[in-house]
Amino acid sequence: MAWLFLLLAGACEIGWPIGLKLGWTAAGVRPLWLVFAVVCITASGFLLLLAQREIPMGTAYAVWTGIGAVGAFLVGVFAFGDPGTAMRFASVGLIVLGIVGLKLA
Repeated sequence: MAWLFLLLAGACEIGWPIGLKLGWTAAGVRPLWLVFAVVCITASGFLLLLAQREIPMGTAYAVWTGIGAVGAFLVGVFAFGDPGTAMRFASVGLIVLGIVGLKLA
């Protein structure tokens, strides 16, 4: 169950940067997106707390931030038009390898 909590926490880590990106635009503040970001941050932290009850802290934190970083990168590339160069994808691949390595260790 702890790994499920950690995966859900990682998914929430992807949500809050999206909320911040969409919550403050050139057109002005969009409060519902900012509320979404705060909800995601809160849920992410709480789910990480639950996961760390069984998963070592360093492993849980690294996996949590890795999921958030990789997910935010992919959303940025595919939804917001961020650069998707081969070097950036290769670098994100290294993060994924690190996450898998921590899960297997």
